[in-house]
Amino acid sequence: MTAAQDLVPLPEDPLAEVVAAVLGAGRHSVLDLLDVVRNLGGDPVDVVRAGDDLLPRLAHENALDQALLLARQALRPGGLFVAAVPELDRLSRMRPTAPPPRVSGRGADRQVTVQLWDWSPDGESYSLEVVRLVRGSGEWQVASSVATRHRVLSPEQISASLLEAGFGAVQRLSPAECGHPLPVWVAVAPG
Repeated sequence: MTAAQDLVPLPEDPLAEVVAAVLGAGRHSVLDLLDVVRNLGGDPVDVVRAGDDLLPRLAHENALDQALLLARQALRPGGLFVAAVPELDRLSRMRPTAPPPRVSGRGADRQVTVQLWDWSPDGESYSLEVVRLVRGSGEWQVASSVATRHRVLSPEQISASLLEAGFGAVQRLSPAECGHPLPVWVAVAPG
């Protein structure tokens, strides 16, 4: 089993900054939602967090409701669930093939991350391939490539799933409010 880790806001970590804004500054025990799902938790924690594409992936696997129940159970009373979730319900009508590439770093440390989307005919789900490029000796090289399948989740579906899992004080923070490029969902374990 993996023990919970301390969450200390890192530069450019909007999820940690949201946690600090809600729970206060300092160290907070945190588990990733995947660790909760894999039953790698132990004692109740302050925070369960989910990265950008995890909730839509779990929804596609019909595992979202169970994962959210496990997250609530892993939290101490008053603990916080925080998740960045792409809201592509409006885009599913247009079915774009990719968002703009994301560039990080400078000079020789520059990396480019590209996402490729392939939509289902009904627009309810999409395949996602994430390709990360790094600068090699004079040329770009593929450093990693990951492919998953996701269900499109609307804000109403996310809110309903969190409430059904027993969370309270469910709130959606826009990118402008939280500094994350995606909307961030915050929910509190009952206490």
